[in-house]
Amino acid sequence: MKKIILFLTFFIGISAFSQIKVLKNETLVEIGKENSVGLYKKENRFTFNYQDINTSNLNTFRSFSFNDLNGDVSELYKMISDGFIDEPSGNITLELPSDIIELHFEKNYGQPTVQFIQYINKNKKYVGKSQFLNKKQIDKIFGIGTTKQNLYKKAVEKHTNANQPNATQTYQNQVTYEQPKSNTPASMPSKTKKSRK
Repeated sequence: MKKIILFLTFFIGISAFSQIKVLKNETLVEIGKENSVGLYKKENRFTFNYQDINTSNLNTFRSFSFNDLNGDVSELYKMISDGFIDEPSGNITLELPSDIIELHFEKNYGQPTVQFIQYINKNKKYVGKSQFLNKKQIDKIFGIGTTKQNLYKKAVEKHTNANQPNATQTYQNQVTYEQPKSNTPASMPSKTKKSRK
């Protein structure tokens, strides 16, 4: 009887270890970084990390992420670049799956700059703000002029080439861009862009 119990204990112990799986170690690839703001990629998910200057603790880092479904990273870069050329009269609001991001454009020392304002978990009480960034810093964050910009531009080309034969596409996600005509929140017309499946 003791041998049977010992054998069962040994057998159960071995089967308990077989439940552990080794996961594939996928690391973030840095697209670009400038001071305390960086853009990272993991598979098709892009993450912005930034030091929150809105808190008294200077060691607070925050992030927001989104999937690059239809060239959203390129579209974000284009939106920011266009804002440097023709400064919008108010903030541009972007709705992500879990956060709301505002692009706040302002001239600092005569130079156009942009600041990311994050409403964490879509709650207006919890606000994170990045430092102000100029065009040169934004180019560095997005990896413009380096081979790292291809990490998101190739995904756009592959995605569009894969979708060309099929003319009927359904829309899966909805990304909302709002650009107010004035600084009052009540008069914010919205422009809607739908992401393809």
